[in-house]
Amino acid sequence: MPITTPKTALRSFDISFFDVVHAGETHRVQIKRVATARRFTLRVRAATRDVVLTLPPRGSLVRAKVFVERHAAWIGVRLARLPAPTPFGPGAVVPLRGVLHEITHCVGARGTVWVEAAASESGGMPKLCVSGDAPFVARRVQDFLMREARRDLLAAVARHTASLGVNAKRLTLRDTTTRWGSCSSAGALNFSWRLIMAPPFVLDYLAAHEVAHLVHMNHSAAYWAVAKRLVPDMDRAEAWLKVHGVELMRFGANAGSP
Repeated sequence: MPITTPKTALRSFDISFFDVVHAGETHRVQIKRVATARRFTLRVRAATRDVVLTLPPRGSLVRAKVFVERHAAWIGVRLARLPAPTPFGPGAVVPLRGVLHEITHCVGARGTVWVEAAASESGGMPKLCVSGDAPFVARRVQDFLMREARRDLLAAVARHTASLGVNAKRLTLRDTTTRWGSCSSAGALNFSWRLIMAPPFVLDYLAAHEVAHLVHMNHSAAYWAVAKRLVPDMDRAEAWLKVHGVELMRFGANAGSP
């Protein structure tokens, strides 16, 4: 179904999105003008489960509309292939340090969230046990994962900064969708709390990656030499993130939301 916005309106007013319909479903395409863009680029972002059309600063909205309509089927297929979000609710299976755990609501139990190992005789998976009322399960699970992420990242950062003889100003956790970590010019480190769901060698690599920026604030050969000194087998972590990283974005109460 074509977008019904008149061509005159597209010429006269700048808009921030198009809605395109395919196979009975409406998909919203965000419009992003980029100064360095030379052509239209359509991208389905798995982390945020949305669609973005990048166009040059003076790109025609009329042509952009036609471009989006022509790729409506592609948009629908790519969105349909994305893994379904997994909220932090009872019965959900989520990874913790690379190992799948089943969230179990333990009504009336003491404590907040704790891990119970799988019974060796049953061969089942370990459990992430959550006490309290049902409406608070998701928040308690996420708070637990963030605490564990902070603990593991602080330990990894301390180990790598000691190795290089540098200091990090502070460590902040965020729910980022475009990068796993960052280092500011002031020496502040930021990480995605979702790294706690990845295997430990992945979290350790990301910690080393940002600590190395305390020595070189770039990705020069000198920088990579420092990073590789901290984590010689960095290719293993990079390969894991390339294949499985986007999967981590689907877990949580707001999984898949920008």
